[in-house]
Amino acid sequence: MQFLLDLWLPIVVSGIGVFVVSALVWTVLPLHKKEFAAIPNEDAVMAAMRKDSLPAGRYVVPWFGEGEILKTPEGRAKLEAGPVAYITIAPRGTTDMAPKLIQSLLSSILISAFVAYIAWHTIQPGAPYRHVFRITGMATFMAYSLGYLAESVWFAKPWKSMAIQFFDSALYGAVAAGVFGWLWP
Repeated sequence: MQFLLDLWLPIVVSGIGVFVVSALVWTVLPLHKKEFAAIPNEDAVMAAMRKDSLPAGRYVVPWFGEGEILKTPEGRAKLEAGPVAYITIAPRGTTDMAPKLIQSLLSSILISAFVAYIAWHTIQPGAPYRHVFRITGMATFMAYSLGYLAESVWFAKPWKSMAIQFFDSALYGAVAAGVFGWLWP
């Protein structure tokens, strides 16, 4: 846990920096503005979902189960007819942004702590800025981007969204790397 004592300042500053850049990316840049679209006949879809009082969670239609759907002609026909959808249901009501913003900031700081752990074990004290930048920037980029890859591979998240996530992650990596390089012991 010595790394936390040695690197607490770059952990906190890089986490805050990434949080600020993330907020700017989502509110100022146009990249995420067209990432989501409305469903035609939205009111009817919402009414159908509301009818069964679906609790918050993740769903798939048609339900694959353990692959049973593929074992019958009816199941395969259902898949062929489509649509296949992966749905996330959020809790009802308006979204209180304060807890989400706090969670976002804390997650950025947590990721910076993991990056610090890797850096502390791989980079010597007094290392050149560029060396610290390369290692911490790549670790940060990986932390923010690669976990989302499975969403595109397995759950039909559009590859365009994955490309946007990679762009965002490169920005976050640059911010965190700059801070770690600047504040490296």
